Amino acid sequence: MTINEAQDEVIEEFSDFTDWMDKYQLLIDLGNEQKPLDEKYKTESNLIDGCQSRVWLQADYVDGRIVFTAESDALIVKGIIALLIRVLSGHTPTEILDADLYFIDRIGLKDHLSPTRSNGLLAMVKQIRMYALAYKTKEEAGH
Repeated sequence: MTINEAQDEVIEEFSDFTDWMDKYQLLIDLGNEQKPLDEKYKTESNLIDGCQSRVWLQADYVDGRIVFTAESDALIVKGIIALLIRVLSGHTPTEILDADLYFIDRIGLKDHLSPTRSNGLLAMVKQIRMYALAYKTKEEAGH
């Protein structure tokens, strides 16, 4: 599944709900469905700067693709990172760097998050892109 196909699937799921309380519930459910992050990855270096709540993001390079796993101590944030992982995990660094994450606006996420949560969302996206850039640079260096 391409990144855009995954985004369209997310948009489709969220369009089933008109009430934002239901959308928040969907986010919480998505977060709860996520496998807990292995304790060994809950390190300072995996914590995302700029998030009000604690969010750990682990990136592993597997056969030319980046696999993301994450955890947060806040339910809504856990759901947001679950969505980002669903859309971006398992893709190549180039695909991730070239992705236009239009689903965030389409499902109305930015409009319904507090400014601090919105900043946290941007910080998560930035961190994912930084990992992608680091792995792409390694690829080009031939490691």
